[in-house]
Amino acid sequence: MSDTSQKPGETPGTPTVAPTGKTGVTKRGGGDPGSRGRTTIADGVVEKIAGLAARDVVGVHAMGSGLSRTFGAVRDRVPGGTKSVSRGVKAEVGEVQTALDLEIVVEYGVSIGDTTRAVRENVIAAVERMTGLEVVEVNIAVSDVKLPDEEDDEPESRLQ
Repeated sequence: MSDTSQKPGETPGTPTVAPTGKTGVTKRGGGDPGSRGRTTIADGVVEKIAGLAARDVVGVHAMGSGLSRTFGAVRDRVPGGTKSVSRGVKAEVGEVQTALDLEIVVEYGVSIGDTTRAVRENVIAAVERMTGLEVVEVNIAVSDVKLPDEEDDEPESRLQ
């Protein structure tokens, strides 16, 4: 025989309250709150992080090709325009991994190999730390060398 010690007024299946105040029902959705739902990270977010990390490296003069820097400099001067920190960066973001392509201009006299290695390390560390994504590759194209006597790409020199 089974014990059916049900008190008057209780319906079958109703959780009983123990003297300690705990119910006999287990909570739903237990476990890590971080696993309840999905987080997506836009390509532009990863591009900004990578762009800022690349610019932090000594020897990197600018990001992007000459044409993109020229258009970016003009856009930066337009009232209400914002400076593009992701210029020269292209990201492909998946669910757990990302791949990056960077285009940089280096200062004359620096070792391009050492500079690109430092850029790669800084970008990987920043993106992985901030996003949790695994960076599978960082391709870097050096599009120009900034000579000491060259003027910066300023829109004023072209527009006036």
